Amino acid sequence: MKSIDELQAAVRVFTDERDWGQFHTPKNLIMALTGEVGELSEIFQWLTAEQAEQLDSQQRKHASDELADVLIYLLRLADVLGIDLSRAVQDKLAANSRKYPIDQARGNATKYTQLNAPADTE
Repeated sequence: MKSIDELQAAVRVFTDERDWGQFHTPKNLIMALTGEVGELSEIFQWLTAEQAEQLDSQQRKHASDELADVLIYLLRLADVLGIDLSRAVQDKLAANSRKYPIDQARGNATKYTQLNAPADTE
């Protein structure tokens, strides 16, 4: 299994070998990332919830390819912006742990701003 840093380095090498860095501005990478997320969502667009959970082999391969594209652009964007994704994820999980305490959030899809809201007494 490769680490995030190793994957990011591989994407950087791939980009550098093709001299594509000149095109990889944050804006362009965000646009590309958004496009790839759109392509991923197309796979599921008209499926029922059950169908989405039981993709056939062709749909799974297509989803795998699109997920890889999303990750590649995300890794590249973080690299260009100088963001340590491992640290960012750890920091975000810590923040989310404070926002969503287990005793209040377990099995509950309520947004954190509403978890501790007092009940409406009117």
